[in-house]
Amino acid sequence: MNLLLSALRWLFDPTNWAAGSQSPLPIQDRLVEHLAYTAIAVVIAALIALPLGCYIGHTGRGRQFVIGFTGSMRALPTLGLLFFLLMVFGYFLSYDTAPLVGATIAFVILAIPSMLAGAYSGLESVDRQTIDAARANGMTEWQILTAVEIPLGLPLIIGGIRAAVLQVIATVTIASYAGLGGLGRIITSGIGLNDYDLILGGALLVTALALLVDGAFALLQRATATKGLTDSKAAGRRTASRSPRPRARQDA
Repeated sequence: MNLLLSALRWLFDPTNWAAGSQSPLPIQDRLVEHLAYTAIAVVIAALIALPLGCYIGHTGRGRQFVIGFTGSMRALPTLGLLFFLLMVFGYFLSYDTAPLVGATIAFVILAIPSMLAGAYSGLESVDRQTIDAARANGMTEWQILTAVEIPLGLPLIIGGIRAAVLQVIATVTIASYAGLGGLGRIITSGIGLNDYDLILGGALLVTALALLVDGAFALLQRATATKGLTDSKAAGRRTASRSPRPRARQDA
């Protein structure tokens, strides 16, 4: 308990947030770096995974590929991948550029499976009768994708992005092992100095950031849910719960 209180005192100490603080401070600089690494990786992963996931979900092609790819990539050790990419790009790029490129690629690879699965499952969740009705009304495949499937499957698509963002936020802490910044730099500095206030304070910052981002995406998912579908599902659940149970058969 004393350790937690000491870490909280360090965390809320204004001097640790002031400009000009010694490395690995100030905290806001490390926080901005952490968000920047996360945003870059998530945007690049979204540009790759979302179009591919929408194509697979719309056409139904490559389902087995998605299942196998997402399962295998989630088992990939990110720290090992990071060090491997650092060694590879270290031969071709400068000492300052190689860590950033290697870390970004590692985080992109980490974020792709969740986004791909979210986009695919989001479009797969749309009722086939709704799609057939849209096709019967003369809508083109592109119109069906953009005006029917994506809006109806948007909560699940955002759910995939949400999972990817949280994974990247948690994993960006290892960027400090590549000589980069972020909140992980506070933790690694604490480990090197045997300073438990830095270690626990950095961990609390990463946890708080993940919880805030997760809450924002949860609200976004709720806001993008189609009202008619959510109301009908809720009504169906209420009807099922109120339906009388069959009486046990009594033998004569």
